[in-house]
Amino acid sequence: MSRNSQDSAPWPDGAVIYQIYPRSFRDCDGDGIGDLKGVAEKLDYVASLGVDGVWLSPFFTSPMRDFGYDVADYCDVDPVFGTLADFDALIDKAHGHGLKIIIDQVYSHTSNDHPWFQESRRDRTNAKADWYVWADPKPDGSPPNNWMSVFGGVSWEWDARRGQYYLHNFLASQPDLNVHNKDVQDALLDVTRFWLDRGVDGFRLDALNFAMHDPQLRDNPPAKRGKRKATRPFDFQEHRHNQSHADIPKFLERIRAVTDEYRNIFTVAEVVGPRPLEEMKAFTAGERHLTTAYNFDFLYADELTPEQIRTSLSGWPGGEDEALPAWAFSNHDAPRCVTRWAEGADRAQAAKLYLLLLMALRGHVFIYEGEELGLPQADVPFEALQDPEAIANWPETLGRDGARTPMPWETSAKNAGFSDGGPWLPMDKRHPALAVDAQEKDKTSVLHFAREAIALRRRSPALRAGAIRFLDAPQGVLAFTRQDEDESLLCVFNLGRSEQGWTPDKTPLSKLRLSAGPVSKKGGAYTLPVLSGFIAG
Repeated sequence: MSRNSQDSAPWPDGAVIYQIYPRSFRDCDGDGIGDLKGVAEKLDYVASLGVDGVWLSPFFTSPMRDFGYDVADYCDVDPVFGTLADFDALIDKAHGHGLKIIIDQVYSHTSNDHPWFQESRRDRTNAKADWYVWADPKPDGSPPNNWMSVFGGVSWEWDARRGQYYLHNFLASQPDLNVHNKDVQDALLDVTRFWLDRGVDGFRLDALNFAMHDPQLRDNPPAKRGKRKATRPFDFQEHRHNQSHADIPKFLERIRAVTDEYRNIFTVAEVVGPRPLEEMKAFTAGERHLTTAYNFDFLYADELTPEQIRTSLSGWPGGEDEALPAWAFSNHDAPRCVTRWAEGADRAQAAKLYLLLLMALRGHVFIYEGEELGLPQADVPFEALQDPEAIANWPETLGRDGARTPMPWETSAKNAGFSDGGPWLPMDKRHPALAVDAQEKDKTSVLHFAREAIALRRRSPALRAGAIRFLDAPQGVLAFTRQDEDESLLCVFNLGRSEQGWTPDKTPLSKLRLSAGPVSKKGGAYTLPVLSGFIAG
C-alpha cells in the first residue's frame, strides 16, 4: 500500500517510526534468522500501518556476540542478513511506499574483530594505536580504575600484545573507540556518508553517551546506597567518568554538518544514564546537533502513572532551541509494555490504550514490531536464551530475548510464518493466535485499532507538533489538551485498575475522534472503564 504525496505529512514533525529487529521479523532463506529480503517482503504491511518510517536495528557484518551491536564492518551487510544489493532493493521499495529508512549506527565501540581494532592492538606505534582506549595497569597489575561494564564485571580487558588494558563498557569483545581522536571521528563520518549515499533517511546513534570517556581515567564514585540495584556491579557506581563527556556535543556538530549536506535527515540519540534529560537537551540543542533524543523514561518503568507522564513531558516544554523529544513504550532492549504495565488485565484493551496514548504524546514516537498486535513478553526458557545480558543476570531480570522472539504472521503456518527453518529464538505459544492474518480478519483487533490511532495522529497537526497542556483529573486519570493554531484536542486516559468518572473544567467537550474501550458520556461527564481512554476534538 503506497501513500501519495497528498497523504504525506511533513517529515519529520512528530514522526511515527516503526522499529524492525531484522533477526526476528521475517526469514526468507529458511535459516531461522530474519533477513533484509524478509523486511522488504513485508514492507507492504508496514506501509499499511500508516507509519512515516522504519528504524532497522543493526544488520552490519558482525560476529553477533551482541547481535549486531558489535560491528566488524560498518559498510557491509552480514551474510546472515543478505547483501548490500538486498539493502539497496529494500531502500528502493521503502521509498516507493513513501517510507523513510533509519538505521542504527554504533559509534561508541566496535567488535574486537573489526580491522581497526586488530591493527590497534598490534603494538603501541601503529597508525591506529590511539583509535581505542588503551591504558597501562596499576603497579600491582590491576586495571587502571574501578569502572564496571554494563554487562557485568570490570570494564577493562588485558591484551598481552600491547601489554595494556583496553576499555569496554559492554562485552569484552566490544572495545570502546577513542572518539576523542579526530582521525576516529573522520572515519566514522565516512561511514555516515557511505549510508547517506545509499539513500538512508536517518540514523539512530546507539549508546551515544558512552562515545567519550574521561581521559584522566578517574575512578567513578559509589552510587548512593538507596539507588543501588543488586543485579549488576555497574549499578553500584555513579557513572561520572566512563561516559557523558562534555565534548560529545562537539562531535555531534560534525555529524550534523555531514547530514546537512543531504535533505531532511533524521537523527536520534540513544541516551541512558544518570542525567538523561540534561544530556538529551545538549545532544539536540538548536540547529547544530541531532534531530531528537530517544527517551527511556517509559521503557524500563514497572508501571505507568499519570504523574510519571506529566513529569517526563514537562521536561520538554517547547522552549527556544529545544528539539521535539522521542518516546517509546517497547523496544528490543526492554520487556514489552503490556506485560510490564498490565499483567492480569485485559491484554488487548491495555494494548489499545497504550497505543492511543503513545499517539497523543508531544514528540516523535516509535512503535516496536509486534506492539501493534499487542504481543505480550515471550517466555524464553534458560536453555534457549541467546542474549548475553539475560544469561549473565538470569533469573533476576526478564532479559532482552523475550522482546526479540519471532514476529507471528500466520496463525496456522509453521513457526507462525516467520521461517521454514528452526527460529533462532522460540516462538511463544501465545503469539500465533495473535498473528497478523488473524487480526486482519477481526475488525476489533489491536492491529485495526493501531491503524486508526496512527491515522488520527497522521492527519492531526495538533497531535504531531502542537502544544500540550495538562488538566486536573482524578487519581489514575491522565488528561491533557493538544493544540495548534487550527485544532484543539482533548486526550483522556484511565491508567488505573478501577472505573473513573471525569468532568472537564472549562474545557469544551467535543466529538470523540477515537476511544480505547467503552468510554461513555452523559451530560458533561465521562465514564472511563479500567484501562480506557479517548481523544476528542
